Amino acid sequence: MADEDFDVGARLKAMRIAANFSQRQLATLAGVPHAQISNIETNRNSPAVSTLRKILSGLDVSLADFFEPGRGVQSGPFFGAEELVDLTSRIAGKKAGGGRLRLRQVGDARAHNLQILHEFYEPGADTGEMLLQHASSEGGYVVEGELEITVGDDVRVLGSGESYLFDSRTPHRFRNVSSGRTIVISACTPPYL
Repeated sequence: MADEDFDVGARLKAMRIAANFSQRQLATLAGVPHAQISNIETNRNSPAVSTLRKILSGLDVSLADFFEPGRGVQSGPFFGAEELVDLTSRIAGKKAGGGRLRLRQVGDARAHNLQILHEFYEPGADTGEMLLQHASSEGGYVVEGELEITVGDDVRVLGSGESYLFDSRTPHRFRNVSSGRTIVISACTPPYL
């Protein structure tokens, strides 16, 4: 369930101050405009997942650690549906492209150097206009629905039963351009969220 009381702006500000960074310093480290940090911290806008991930990289913090500080992640080897770590349900009101994107992580990705995600894309959900790019390899399998994937100059809509695998240093984006929900199982090594 989403925690409607989670304050993304206050959490980011507290982490930035704890790291002893000014807004400008964090913006420079993360490669984003200074005003973007200010707007998020004052809750004037809600960041896309790709933008928040980029900002948190300047603090060397994962999305999982941002939303679940001190969480007790199960060590495995088995995980029930309720034990997956929800990485996005607390981004209050964020509806990139008009639909909700939800990511649930299996276990402690950093401990295993492998991030496995159960992804849900509602119609119109989008990882954001800012293309993702990170030093990893990633792949996935479309379980249900259709997902448009951009990798560099290549764009393709994958349907149920189709999959992808690529070097994540190539700029990429994921969007649900269909009228139904899309479900994907993906993996990334090393983890990037």
